[in-house]
Amino acid sequence: MNDNGYTGGCQCGAIRFHATELRDNPHLCYCRMCQKATGNLFAALVGVRHEHLTWTRGTPAEFDSSDAAARGFCSACGTSLYYRSLGGPHVSISIGAFDEPQRIEILYQMGLEGKHPSLMDLDAVEEVGTTEQNDGAEALAKIRASNHQHPDHDTEQWHPRTSGPK
Repeated sequence: MNDNGYTGGCQCGAIRFHATELRDNPHLCYCRMCQKATGNLFAALVGVRHEHLTWTRGTPAEFDSSDAAARGFCSACGTSLYYRSLGGPHVSISIGAFDEPQRIEILYQMGLEGKHPSLMDLDAVEEVGTTEQNDGAEALAKIRASNHQHPDHDTEQWHPRTSGPK
């Protein structure tokens, strides 16, 4: 960890956080509740004790996914931000919400009963290239030019552009 800790936030920038220290539990969880909460095949999470976490912009909305746990998210863009046991000592932050997720090494997997069969051997799944290779340089340039996603660093201010269903 560097002296600046870890920063991150949601896709639109309405929610930002700073963690001074991470727990030693970066993991993937395949349980069905994590799948539903993230809309994906797993949640990649790392614990941050409450005293090491500051919400620097905005306040996450929460959904009580059970009587024992809550899921935090951005009410403006819908980004899944965390899982927390109600009354627990830490929040499990989505690793993808960090500005530099590559700094966080995954140490273990859990909830294996829900692991999708095709994830058992990802080396056997065909790799078809980068976004630019798949979509083309022109399409990628168009997306970058119209990007409304918050950058992967803190900003003095940010005005997310959101819209309703189309």
